[in-house]
Amino acid sequence: MSKKTAFKTIVVISLLAFSPFCFAGEVPFTLEDRDRLIKLETKVEEGFKAVNQRIDALEKRIDALDKRIDALDKRIDGLQGLMYVVISGIFILIGFVIWDRRTALAPAIRKNKELEDREEKLEKALKELAKKDPTVAEVLRNVGLL
Repeated sequence: MSKKTAFKTIVVISLLAFSPFCFAGEVPFTLEDRDRLIKLETKVEEGFKAVNQRIDALEKRIDALDKRIDALDKRIDGLQGLMYVVISGIFILIGFVIWDRRTALAPAIRKNKELEDREEKLEKALKELAKKDPTVAEVLRNVGLL
């Protein structure tokens, strides 16, 4: 194939390929098409209005939920303060119980110590007496003190 024939083929193919764009005329636009577009526009506008109304309703519901959440936050804050008071009361009660135990047991411990000292003294006295009196020594052996 020669260069001229190749060039002619390319020109013919390109003219055939681009010819529909070059010779395309205007598409007739009828009244029926215009009415359809008007109806479509009204339906789209109505759809947008409905969507906007739903969005507004959702915003109102969200605002109501925000108010309820704020109210719950206030109630939780109040309960938190009450919880601090209750925990403080528990610690005070534990402290009072410990203090009361010490003050209540102190006289009993003192009295027990006095009785132990007295018992030791009596036992010492009986052992001294047992050295001088054999009957006392026999009794103390029977009891298990000697």
